[in-house]
Amino acid sequence: MKQQIGRPLKLAGAAVALLCMLAAAPASALIPPPGPSSGSSGVQGTVKTPAPKNAASIATPSNGQSFSRMPITVSGLCTTGLLVKIFSNNVFIGSAQCVGGSYSLQVTLFDGANELIARQFDALDQPGPDSGTVTVTYNNSQFAGGIAQQFTLSSLYALRGANPNEQLNWPISINGGSAPFALSVDWGDGKPSTLYSEPIGGNVTINHTYSAAGTYTVIVKGTDKDGQTAFLQLVGEANGAVTQSTAANNKGATVIVATKVLWIPAAICIPLIFLSFWLGRRYELAALRRHLESPEE
Repeated sequence: MKQQIGRPLKLAGAAVALLCMLAAAPASALIPPPGPSSGSSGVQGTVKTPAPKNAASIATPSNGQSFSRMPITVSGLCTTGLLVKIFSNNVFIGSAQCVGGSYSLQVTLFDGANELIARQFDALDQPGPDSGTVTVTYNNSQFAGGIAQQFTLSSLYALRGANPNEQLNWPISINGGSAPFALSVDWGDGKPSTLYSEPIGGNVTINHTYSAAGTYTVIVKGTDKDGQTAFLQLVGEANGAVTQSTAANNKGATVIVATKVLWIPAAICIPLIFLSFWLGRRYELAALRRHLESPEE
């Protein structure tokens, strides 16, 4: 008889405790993602978002400066997380990731006047407004020694990525200069630079394999037969989540750490659990008292 008294409220308290534990548990632990099944098909899409509204700026170099050596540093303000591309005379000459509201990269100018513009892009490659134009001049002293054509490097890709431990292929164009050409590529992850020897100019493909996820600064340096040098800075990505430990061992990796604790469900449920068991105990004692005071059959 005593075991049956107050049992409904005790069961109610246990039920409340179970519901609270389920509410406080991470959603991923409750509902595992569905796996592919035989005959199933998946659809993947990209949600369109507005293009960046703010323009990046060029703080250095200043308007009207002249240079006789390459590369030069271009830096300015931007929106954190966006990709900044630098153009000279409407030709792409380098890119950098915006970190902490600013960017900095080294570029090679064209001989003569260069109209520099910075433009920032989001993850969908949507451009923001152009920065103000900064006009600078490069006086290439090598042309005085009989060099007929300037040596430059370019690419159609300011940013390119691949999964960790998978090969990343990057097309590069060798323009002008005199063959043969030597290229050195620093991939920004602390591994030794990759060296290439190219007998002729034109399109070549450089490649690399990143070991850990992250965003890396890629620097391509080139030299032609006559000693002309060219410089191209790009942004490489290894897809996936970046951890603090892997980023510490890889130069240029971007770290994003997010911690989420579900305190609110627990804060609400704990008082309800104690209240349920306290009411059950009071009901049990009252029922036992009534049973003892009632006449025995």
